[in-house]
Formats: sequence, C-alpha cells, structure tokens
Amino acid sequence: MNKKITIIGINYYPEDSAIGLYTTQKAEYLVSKGYQVSVITGFPYYPQWKIRSDYKNKGYLIKETINGVTVYRSRQYVPKKPTFFKRILHIISFTFGNFINVFKVSKPDIVISIIPLTTSAFLGWLLKLRYGAKLWIHVQDFEFDIAISSGIIKGNKKMIINSLLLAEKRILKKANIISTISYDMLKKLKKKTNVQSYYLPNWIDISLLKEEPTQLHNYLKSTKFKILYSGSIGAKQDWDFFFQFLQALEKLKNIEVIIVGEGGEKEKVLEGVNKYSFVKHYNLVPFKELSLLLSSTDLHILFQKNDIVDSVMPSKLLGMMASAKPSVVTGNINSEVAKIFKESNAGFFFDGSSITEVVNCVLNLQENCLLGNQLGKNARNFVINKFSKEEVLKKFMNQINQLKS
Repeated sequence: MNKKITIIGINYYPEDSAIGLYTTQKAEYLVSKGYQVSVITGFPYYPQWKIRSDYKNKGYLIKETINGVTVYRSRQYVPKKPTFFKRILHIISFTFGNFINVFKVSKPDIVISIIPLTTSAFLGWLLKLRYGAKLWIHVQDFEFDIAISSGIIKGNKKMIINSLLLAEKRILKKANIISTISYDMLKKLKKKTNVQSYYLPNWIDISLLKEEPTQLHNYLKSTKFKILYSGSIGAKQDWDFFFQFLQALEKLKNIEVIIVGEGGEKEKVLEGVNKYSFVKHYNLVPFKELSLLLSSTDLHILFQKNDIVDSVMPSKLLGMMASAKPSVVTGNINSEVAKIFKESNAGFFFDGSSITEVVNCVLNLQENCLLGNQLGKNARNFVINKFSKEEVLKKFMNQINQLKS
C-alpha cells in the first residue's frame, strides 16, 4: 500500500510564486514517486492579498483534485491592508476552517506543516496525535521574528512578542524533524529547539529558465538600461532605500526601472514612484512568463531591510540568479544572502548604508556589458550546482523515506 502524506500550509496552487509554488511542486513530486498526497490549505490570495476571482463564489469548504493531489480548502479572511491585528484574524480564520478539514483527510503516515503559518504546525500536531503520524515542520519564514524585525508589530508590545515566541517554541517541539531553507535559519532554529533539523533549500527548475531568450518580454523592450524588481511588494523590502535610489537615478540618462509585483505595500510604493517618469509598474506575470521576464532585464535589484539578518532567504533570488543576469542586493552583511553573493560572485552586495556606492555600481554595469555578462554566468552556474530542483527534491525524498521507516 502506498504511503500517505498530508501537507498543511496556507499557500498552494494556483498560487505560482514564493511558498505556494514550492509547496505545490513538493506535493506533485511526492505523487510522482508513488505517494498518496493530500493538502490542507486556504483559498488562493497571494501576493495580491485578495481571494482570486475564480474562487470568490465557491463555498466555505471545498475539495479539489489537482494533478493527482487531493486538496482541501477553507476560505480564510484576507485583509486588503495586512496590519498586525488583521494578520491575526487572517491566521485565526485559516486555522479555524482547516480544523474541520483535519478530520476529512484519510489517515496519513507523515504530516508536513509549512510555516508560515505557525498554526499549520498546530494542525499537523493534531493529526499526529490522532493517527500517530510523523510530523515534519518546514520553515519557509520565521514569521514572528520577521513581524518583530520588520516593524509589523509596532509600539510597546513586549507581552505579545514573548507570548508569540513561547507559542512557537512549544509547537516546534512537537515535530519529529524540522527543516528550513538556509544555514543561518538552521542556526536560529537550533536556538529555539533541539528537535532534529534538516537543510531543505528552495530550488529552481533550470529547464524553465532560458539563459539567452530569443525575444524580450513585453514589459522590457526598452533600449535603455533596464533595472528590474520582480516579486512581492511587502514589508521585508527596504522601500525607503528604494525611493532614495530612484531619486539618485533621476539625474541619469538612459535608465529605466521596472517593478513587477503586488503585495501589502503596493499602494505605498506606487504612490512613492508616481513622480518618476522612468519608473514603470506591472502586476505579477503568470509563471510561464517568468523566465522571459527575468532574462529580459539588464540588472536585478533586491533591497532588503538591514536589520533582518537570518530570518529570510528570498526565493526570488534563485530566479534572479538563474536568469544569467547580474544583481545588486542590499541587506545585512552577516546574512545568508551576503554569503551566497560572496561565494558565487553573482553580482554586488551592500549593507544599504550608502546610496552612492549602489548608484556607482549601477553606472559601472551600465557601461561595462562584459562585466555584467560574466557576473550573470557566475550566478546561473552557482544556482545549477547548488539549487537545482531535481537534486534538492531527490535528497528530500531520501529524508522522507528515512522518516517513515
């Protein structure tokens, strides 16, 4: 009899970016290896922060079969502007509805809970208690750490912060194994719990990302030097630095900045860029267009908040690097991303303290195509060797087999 696995997480197909993409590919890979897989999830809403139009008129609880995976959904509350307390309601609504779905799945041998949300791990623990299943918690983001460091939790809320971290610590102890996506996050994990840990990085399907496109994406057909930010427009990014960057670029010629993304900070960002004629914004493209989009630019940018050290390993970074284009990234110099850039020589990493050095770097790349080409090749080769989908998931499968034995 085939082994049964239940995956619990708020993001799943048809979400085709970030965590939703990885959870979907993980589930479908397990199906391809002979497992019976069910998924407990919410209604698709990310990164737009609104329920997709094709799901708006569906019932509160629905069941679907998608590419061999049985999917149980509960409609969650989705705030248009995700403040801290609205996020709490978002989490509660997801958890409450899927408490019902927990009793609908057939007995699993292994439960994989995806954080965020931490309550996914709570639901997984309930399945572990009921059926004696093994519980694997996979941490894509330490959501409480990010909420604290990014300013989502504002003011003097020490009691709330301590309560959240205590709840997280207790739920992590319920797992048989916990994985996360970077070595720095593994170090943070070991400070929170002594449960067995496993390095499970995000991956990239290199076959879907062509190194040299035969044409340019419609958003990037300009003959100017094109600088692209593609991804979620959220609280993790340093938008204040981005606005300073735009102000410095305003004096330069033949440069265009393209933002392709949606998210909780979208309105704020669009308001800030309105006065710049050389900046364009588009909503996220379908996954099938992502390869062409990423490889059509001249330079990728990713400005991260400096005080987020080891909680975040941006999945978008792998796509940027696989596109064979150089990147300019800012963030904490002690972060995982900084180490990757040093090792890969894929572009330039700065601590975000100086606009001038970032702008000078852009000018250098604008004038030196050979340098940009070499950095892009370095980036792609690094991703192929370290983060290819087949290699990562093959090791993941081996660990699954060890856990169930």
